[in-house]
Amino acid sequence: MIPSNKPVLSLGSGLRWLFIAGVMAFLYLPIVVLVVNSFNESKYGHKWQGFSFKWYEKLWHNDALLEAFFNSLTVATLSATCATILGTLMALAVYRYRFRFRQSASALIFVVLMSPDIVLAITFLIVFMALGIQLGFWSLLIAHITFCLPFVVITVYSQLKGFDGNLLEAAQDLGAKESQVFRLVILPLLRPAIAASWLLSFTLSLDDVIISSFVTGPGFEILPIRVFSMVKVGVSPEVNVLATLLMLISLVVVIIVPLLLRRKT
Repeated sequence: MIPSNKPVLSLGSGLRWLFIAGVMAFLYLPIVVLVVNSFNESKYGHKWQGFSFKWYEKLWHNDALLEAFFNSLTVATLSATCATILGTLMALAVYRYRFRFRQSASALIFVVLMSPDIVLAITFLIVFMALGIQLGFWSLLIAHITFCLPFVVITVYSQLKGFDGNLLEAAQDLGAKESQVFRLVILPLLRPAIAASWLLSFTLSLDDVIISSFVTGPGFEILPIRVFSMVKVGVSPEVNVLATLLMLISLVVVIIVPLLLRRKT
């Protein structure tokens, strides 16, 4: 008998692919259902009644939901930018300089990172009340910058630890000033970590509910809190539309940022 050259799919390989398919379906099937229902004529997602942009039009005329959406984008963009700048500088300080409370500063970063959101929320509320800061935009922005900082510091510091120290010493031996070393050597090497930190901070700020519900005031509402109050009485199709648009924005950002970094590199 001539042996066949065709590959034989073993039972173990079949189970492995079945497991992978199950995990992928568990992760992405709800997203697909959400996107499909955003185009469903029916108000209730369990029954398809035809393709329609009706809910996109209704969202466009829902001033309260759109205002909360743009408030969230504003806070997320500002907090991610500020946290990325401050966190990068903190990571550089911990990496390059030896100061008295260096270990204590590193420990405090991990304390904020490991603390439950409810603990941070109560802490922020107590501090703002003690300082007389009115709950609203500024209190929300300060809180979001603070809880995003540790993620930036750890991400950037991990990239710094992988640096070849000889590059920095060579730049200094050639007469480069501290600012030139940062601008011409450190910053180009840190671009991927900085971009990842900004994206992570933006995402964390955009979908935070617990801390935001404690530190925001009645005059400034953001999207997660607005959606959370809406879904208590059922998922509105407008929420499906908004979630679809947010995923589209995130997808565009995730695609564009690596392309920009690759072009600069």
